[in-house]
Amino acid sequence: MCLAIPARVVELPGADRAIIELSGVRKEVSVALVDDVVVGDYVIVHVGYAIGKLDQDEAATTLSLFAEMAATHDGDLPLTPPLA
Repeated sequence: MCLAIPARVVELPGADRAIIELSGVRKEVSVALVDDVVVGDYVIVHVGYAIGKLDQDEAATTLSLFAEMAATHDGDLPLTPPLA
């Protein structure tokens, strides 16, 4: 299963590159697909690429839903859907 997750841009180290942070984890990603990214923006990240921007409220709502889902399942989410 692949997810695109919101993360906050904390640094812009070079052309089309950004350091994003999510839950204390930092990762360098490409921002080549998104215009006008600045430090403090929230971007949606998928496999190392920022694929869109979103506002802080929308990012907070989405991250809250992820946290609620994780708490509900207490780490026992299946990695793949059950076979029919």
